[in-house]
Amino acid sequence: MKIIAFAGSNSSRSINKKFVSSVSKYYKEPDDVIEILDLNDFNMPLFSVDYEREQGIPPQALAFAKKIDEADFILLSLAENNGNYSAAYKSLTDWISRIPGRKIFNGKPLFLMATSPGRRGGMSVLEIATARLPYDGADILETFSLPEFNQNFEEGKGLTNILLRSQLEAKVRKTKRSLKQRNEQNQ
Repeated sequence: MKIIAFAGSNSSRSINKKFVSSVSKYYKEPDDVIEILDLNDFNMPLFSVDYEREQGIPPQALAFAKKIDEADFILLSLAENNGNYSAAYKSLTDWISRIPGRKIFNGKPLFLMATSPGRRGGMSVLEIATARLPYDGADILETFSLPEFNQNFEEGKGLTNILLRSQLEAKVRKTKRSLKQRNEQNQ
């Protein structure tokens, strides 16, 4: 299985990238390939119909869309900026949505997450994305919010809060069962 994992953030110190990278390790099986993507590797102009009319869709958006198309499963942890998506993630998805004949996620199964330093753990952006992403072609298998990142996460160890780790692991098991069922149905 080909898995891509990324944070909806372009911060070089993104806690969402640390979180999604840590969660990706739960999915590592002998035949699996996990690729951690960084939005900074797909840097492009902010979405603009004027830019699109004059220069077309940036090649970085096409490259990111190809990564989505090649994936069997997507892990996404969204950063929350003022209660919503980060500008980098929003612009990227706006560009991908302009590619003719496709939805952003093209029916791919997705584990949607968010974290923040605060008590709500990115719940506002998670709620927005949970409502929106199915329209963008995402098959959301599960969601998870990690509150108070700095108190509940340690690099190299992952979630340090036993209750939260237990909840996350239950959701990981659920997504693995769903992926197995999808795979069996497609054979």
